[in-house]
Amino acid sequence: MIFGKLIGGLIGFFSGGIFGAIIGLFAGHFFDKGIGQAMGFDYGADRAKLQRLFFETTFTIMGHLAKADGRISEQEIQQAEVLMERLGLTPEHRKEAINLFKQGSHSNFQLEPIISTFINEGGRRHNLPILLLEFLFSIAMADGEMHQAEKEILAKTAGYLGIGSRQFEQLLAMLTAQQNFHGGGYQQQGRQQTSANDLDNAYKALGVSSSASDKEIKKVYRKLMSQHHPDKLIAQGVPEDMMKVATEKAQEIQAAYDLIKEARK
Repeated sequence: MIFGKLIGGLIGFFSGGIFGAIIGLFAGHFFDKGIGQAMGFDYGADRAKLQRLFFETTFTIMGHLAKADGRISEQEIQQAEVLMERLGLTPEHRKEAINLFKQGSHSNFQLEPIISTFINEGGRRHNLPILLLEFLFSIAMADGEMHQAEKEILAKTAGYLGIGSRQFEQLLAMLTAQQNFHGGGYQQQGRQQTSANDLDNAYKALGVSSSASDKEIKKVYRKLMSQHHPDKLIAQGVPEDMMKVATEKAQEIQAAYDLIKEARK
């Protein structure tokens, strides 16, 4: 809310110059604060609510994914623990994540209600549905491959989020290609000979055609990097101690783009 500060500052300036503008800004600030409270605006609380929602939804569905083949193996439990370590969760959040994981792994777990809650309480805002799928994809690929049962759960999740099958398959193709650039991927090979397969993966990672112009590719690249900017993600509802996966995703996108630029020189 900035309307009060803007109006107060202008009125103050025209009536009392710079000093009046400063007084007007202060008065406008308190006006905005009062209006915000009256209208129910609490941006800090809203962001905290979204982060909580994202955290709970992610780790509950994570347990459901682990149970996709009917049982949770010791290997899957270890993978879950490694992922939590990779995310850098605080001890308190780690304990909560384990409890949510167990809830999602129960035989009577229902996927649709938790997605409905996610949507109703803010899941359609900004880029949250896509970000949720990205996190779940990273979880499903923790063992290096996507199992059919896991893919079916991700497809169901996408459907409940309002993401059509075609868009889901396109997103899945992008995320799969981006996995080839995990940790910088082909970045170290950028100045060496690039294979056709490497380059094909780079285009798929950005979701663009090899026939796209440099300008078009740069525009897509900038959009993807903007979507994964830490400040923007935190504001949209991604918890701070889950930012590591998002940062890795940005590194994958960067590596794919660098490979394309190098090949086009």
